[in-house]
Amino acid sequence: MVKIGIIGGAGYTAGELLRILIWHPLANITFVQSTSHNGHPITDVHRDLLGDTDLQFSQPDFSSVDVLFICSGHGKTKLFLEKNILPKGLKIIDLSTDFRPRSNEKGFVYGLPEVNKSTIEKATKIANPGCFATCIELGLLPLAQENQLKADIHVNAITGSTGAGQNPSTTSHFSWKNNNVSVYKAFTHQHLAEITETVLQLQTNFDKEINFIPVRGNFSRGIMATIYTDCDWSIEEAIEKYKNYYETHPFVSISNVVPDVKQVVNTNKCVLYLEKHGRKLMIISVVDNLLKGASGQAVQNMNLLFGIPETVGLGLKPVGF
Repeated sequence: MVKIGIIGGAGYTAGELLRILIWHPLANITFVQSTSHNGHPITDVHRDLLGDTDLQFSQPDFSSVDVLFICSGHGKTKLFLEKNILPKGLKIIDLSTDFRPRSNEKGFVYGLPEVNKSTIEKATKIANPGCFATCIELGLLPLAQENQLKADIHVNAITGSTGAGQNPSTTSHFSWKNNNVSVYKAFTHQHLAEITETVLQLQTNFDKEINFIPVRGNFSRGIMATIYTDCDWSIEEAIEKYKNYYETHPFVSISNVVPDVKQVVNTNKCVLYLEKHGRKLMIISVVDNLLKGASGQAVQNMNLLFGIPETVGLGLKPVGF
């Protein structure tokens, strides 16, 4: 049984972690920390868990857990690690951006199982990928593996409102978000750094631009990324290469019809779809930003860290379990 602690337990990603881990057959949640809710029942914040758990928000006891999930806001994990002395050997899965770019230089492994599975299995500290990054990287990995990223990459991706986190802002409250779509951080989004580094892991000579236009959608959860770039493959070759690459990765499927975001919401799945238009290969990639793009992938990484089949607790039938 894996003993678990959660830091920053009141946000969206922590809520999703709790929903998964409460029913995970090999997980035991020891504490859930929240500065603003200490001593209160978790169900005061995550109300859909009423009847599922009697846990309360409490102060952390690091010596009582095997793995620590850090769900605090971006920039806060570095501060947390500076202020706290953690037991040697305690495993950490960080869901913030703090340690994703150049993660290995900081002792973290970038936690995208579809490219780093064997490294994750031996790691102590995991930098969980970003939601946009996960969706886009999964669309590009087979091309990078075959050295096929020879031209600029163009990405338009729309995300649900939960991608902005739980704290409201002028661009996330209902009256602004409802019946509205908007572009933000065009060409400068923070996930570009980790996307580029992940591509370079497989295609070390990649030197082209990744032109990324993020879009805020007026729905709650899910991401759809539409990616296109020049490619020498026929559509038949492309489909075969993608199926071969993801053959041993249970959460990624190749669809023969255009996917919908609703196919992946509340799952840890990524669905990919390919079309060829002249020299352009178009890839559509859909994920749930809170699951495969955050908490589901974090549990997938936890499973790998502790030698558990990666699908356990995540809605797919485990192999050999």
